[in-house]
Amino acid sequence: MQANGYKMAIQTIGVIGAGQMGNGIAHVCAVAGFDVGLNDVNLAQIESGLATINGNLERQARSGKLTDEERSAALDRIVPVESLDGFRDYDLVIESASENEEVKRRIFTELCPLLSEHTIVGSNTSSISITRLAASTDRPERFMGIHFMNPVPVMELVELIRGIATEDETFQAVRELAGALGKTVAVSEDFPAFIVNRILLPMINEAVYTLYEGVGTVEGIDTAMRLGARHPMGPLELADFIGLDTCLSIMQVLYDGLADSKYRPCPLLVKYVEAGWLGRKTSRGFYDYRGETPVPTR
Repeated sequence: MQANGYKMAIQTIGVIGAGQMGNGIAHVCAVAGFDVGLNDVNLAQIESGLATINGNLERQARSGKLTDEERSAALDRIVPVESLDGFRDYDLVIESASENEEVKRRIFTELCPLLSEHTIVGSNTSSISITRLAASTDRPERFMGIHFMNPVPVMELVELIRGIATEDETFQAVRELAGALGKTVAVSEDFPAFIVNRILLPMINEAVYTLYEGVGTVEGIDTAMRLGARHPMGPLELADFIGLDTCLSIMQVLYDGLADSKYRPCPLLVKYVEAGWLGRKTSRGFYDYRGETPVPTR
């Protein structure tokens, strides 16, 4: 298959997880001409992901980024895959489940015995050791981290992370795929949180400490960073967008993996997660999204 000038080893792509990241990965792969299978815990979740993809494709068509024909063709390339054994003959399967190592390892343990020998397995983890995840599979040499940024159809970067056993052939195939998707690659060593989140999440955590210690209000902190540092989104607004549970998980990986007190999750972040105030996805986080405009919750 030719895709954007690349002769691809990868032609069929499975995505496990139809949430915000997974449906975004399926979206960009389908637009680039790949056949995509989308899986989640049940058909309703898959259909919800497909509805989101449809809406996002329509938005791209309205803005002139895609023609109606391209939009329709991309949607036709994505099929629901209700059972993991439906990925048996796929060339690449990308796990995009929640940022929880136990959940991810359980998926790989179930998935890998069902796959063809040639299938590459990737994880969209944003922080967890690729070497450790690869050790839970039967193919560590054909396993690597493929970390897309959110929202996937908009963000240009993909972090690629090799585990200790990842073969050159696997890495090159995935690197070529990233190019075919129109993404720029940043290669990271297999350290906790890789590059982007190693830098970004401690900044968000420090913003939460700044709120916790009363240095500034939610609005004050976000306005300061938007206008004073030219950030497109304030750090607390960004935390709500990412999901406070995901932010906490990544900070915990950094704190556990690097054993440095500067990565200690802010107690206020822990409190919000314990309250179930996880940001936009639960309608409350550092802002309350239940009205017409977001209102700070502190």
